[in-house]
Amino acid sequence: MNPTVSIIVPVYNAKKTLERCADSILGQEFTDFELLLIDDGSRDGSGELCDQYAQADARVRVIHKENTGVSDTRNAGIRHARGTWLQFADSDDWLTPDATKLLVRKAEEDGCDLVVADFYRVVGERVSHKGDIEEDRVLSREEYAACMMENPADYYYGVLWNKLYRRELVERYRIWMDTDISWCEDFLFNLEYIRRAERFAALRTPVYYYVKTKGSLVSQSMSISKVVKTKLTMFEYYNKFYKNVLDEEEYEKNRLQMYRFFVDVAGDGFLFPVGHSGTRKLGEERSLIVGEAIGEDGILMEEYRNRKLLERYLEPASFKYGMSMPELYLLLYLKDGERILSRKKLADLTNLSAGSLTVAIQKLSAKKMAASREEPRKKGEERKLRISVLPAAEPVLADLVRAEQDFCQGKFQDFSDEELHQYRVLEEKIKRNILRVLH
Repeated sequence: MNPTVSIIVPVYNAKKTLERCADSILGQEFTDFELLLIDDGSRDGSGELCDQYAQADARVRVIHKENTGVSDTRNAGIRHARGTWLQFADSDDWLTPDATKLLVRKAEEDGCDLVVADFYRVVGERVSHKGDIEEDRVLSREEYAACMMENPADYYYGVLWNKLYRRELVERYRIWMDTDISWCEDFLFNLEYIRRAERFAALRTPVYYYVKTKGSLVSQSMSISKVVKTKLTMFEYYNKFYKNVLDEEEYEKNRLQMYRFFVDVAGDGFLFPVGHSGTRKLGEERSLIVGEAIGEDGILMEEYRNRKLLERYLEPASFKYGMSMPELYLLLYLKDGERILSRKKLADLTNLSAGSLTVAIQKLSAKKMAASREEPRKKGEERKLRISVLPAAEPVLADLVRAEQDFCQGKFQDFSDEELHQYRVLEEKIKRNILRVLH
């Protein structure tokens, strides 16, 4: 049976970074994929390392070829791919553990031909979150092209590695990397693919770590005349693309916008999008995990692992809606109905500090996702708060339910039905014992 996804990685003298890249792929939460390592005539032992991965994991396939460049190498990967979807990665970058799962889920649930995702840019020990489209809906070709027109020379749109492609479209329309150019060939591939695709969606969760180590046009030893010719060719492709996608009236209306592309690429390479957040130290861009302690035993460590696992699956909702973990924790607690209790008890139940709880309530109220009011009380009674979820929170609640499902799936992965049944029986028994003691 063919895999759901073919992940294509060109490899050329990448021994220093290949393990990090390959390990991040083989460690994906989504497991129904093949990893195609395409060795482009490496001379540093990368090819042998690829073979070691193939021997250790049946999902890995290695193709050795003469050195012909990255475009021809990616084409070789496409020709050998068997998956429904195509995903690309560069050997000096790496993926988040949930990358393939989130891309495939978005594509299949929305019936899309292309999913484009946010990513992280890594410079040394610093990392920043990059993205562009904030629409949480399926986009038509014209709508996607309009988003691209706003930032025409943006890595977000130009590269392959933050996207998921339908292989059937690539094969049907013979969409290949152009081996005659060595700059922005990714972008030309994307323009041709977009012309053939119909449904598009954006994933606002970063799924990829891009390390800026690639060479510039100058370092590629291209002559000035060839640089100019390449950029003019790119502009002609870009202009032709919009003539095909837009009707004549819309094209004329946006004609001047086309020239932004030419202006933006007048420098040495494509531009980076404006990030959703400032730079952070690498390792602090997602939910912080104390690596030294996470494998330790003890009651507190068990609670800690469960909390961090839940936060891992809440993160996509956090990115998607621009919400903090305290806000999501509070909604998670309130999703089953209205609550009436003191702030102190509410903070205790949601594992939040009093300050974090107050800020979370204020933010949810401002977003019209929750309503709260102080309950009337008699003298000497505890002050209580009535708080409930409003209809505006329904999309978030749906994602929180998904996060709970992912949490259970991650926690009980590889459990048999019998083991799951036995666990639930024991869990219920433990619950009764705890309640008996606490009461």
